[in-house]
Amino acid sequence: MTVIVGVHGVGNYVPGQPPGIVAARRSADWAAAVARGLGTRTDAIDLTVAYYAPFLHAGQPAAQAIFPDPDQALDALDPDTEAFARCWIEALDLPDATVQGRLAVPLRHAVTVAADRFSLNGRLTKLFVATCFPEVARYLAADDAPARTQAREHVAATIAERRARIVIAHSLGTVVTYEALHAHPNLDVDLLVTLGSPLALPRTIFPRLQPRPTGGAGLCPANVRHWVNINDYGDPVAILRPFKSYFPDVDLDLTESVGLFDFHRAARYLACASLAATLQPLLQ
Repeated sequence: MTVIVGVHGVGNYVPGQPPGIVAARRSADWAAAVARGLGTRTDAIDLTVAYYAPFLHAGQPAAQAIFPDPDQALDALDPDTEAFARCWIEALDLPDATVQGRLAVPLRHAVTVAADRFSLNGRLTKLFVATCFPEVARYLAADDAPARTQAREHVAATIAERRARIVIAHSLGTVVTYEALHAHPNLDVDLLVTLGSPLALPRTIFPRLQPRPTGGAGLCPANVRHWVNINDYGDPVAILRPFKSYFPDVDLDLTESVGLFDFHRAARYLACASLAATLQPLLQ
C-alpha cells in the first residue's frame, strides 16, 4: 500500500489534547476524505497527518479566548499578526478596502469587503482571520524562529519515518512542507500535492521562503519527482494565479470548484476530482 503523509493547514490546533491523539484523529479524517474522492474504502488509504500545530502555540495560553463578537476578535490581534492579515487583504486587490494601494480602513471593515467579494459569511471570515493568521505570523516571524524550525523538522521526520512516497499539504502546511523538503534533501518523494496554497502570497510569504525565490521564481525541491498544485476558483487564501508563474517547475497547476469556502478546511479539497485523478495512478 502506498504511504501518504498529510500536512495540515491553519486552525488545526487542539489545546489540552495529547498530540498523538489529535494526529490520529486528523489522519482518520484525511484518509476518509481521500477515500471518498477515490470511491474506495478508508482502510485502503495509508495516510498519516504530521501534526505540527503545537509548535506554533508553544508558550501561548492553553485555552484561547473565544470572542462572541468577531470585530472584538480582530481588534485583539497583535500588531505583527494584523500586519500579515493586511498584506493578505492588499493582495486580494479590493479597491473598496484600500486607499492608494495601502489599507487605510479598520481591518474588520477590510475583512468584510473581502467576504462580500468572495460571497463568504462575514462573521466567519473575521473569525477565520483572527484565529488563523496568528499561526502564519508565528511561523514566519524569523528565518530561525524556533516554531518554524520545529514545525519543519516534525514534518520532515514524519515523512522519513513513514517512508512516504506521496505528500499532500494544505494551506500553511504547503509552506511548512516546501521548506521541510528543501531542508532535507535526503527525503525522496514521488509526488507532492499542494492544496489551497498561499506560497505565492507577496510580502508575507513568497519573499520569506527558505530558500528565497530567485528571479521572482520559487524552486521546486530537488527531491520531489512530481509536483501538482490544486486551487479552488474562489479560494481567497490561494490567490495570485496562475501558481505556475511563481513556481515554474510545478508539473500541473489545476483549478476547479471544490465547494469552498468551508473555512479553508481540507476535507473538500481532499475529496475533489483533481486530487483523485492525481493519486489514482500511484495507488493502483
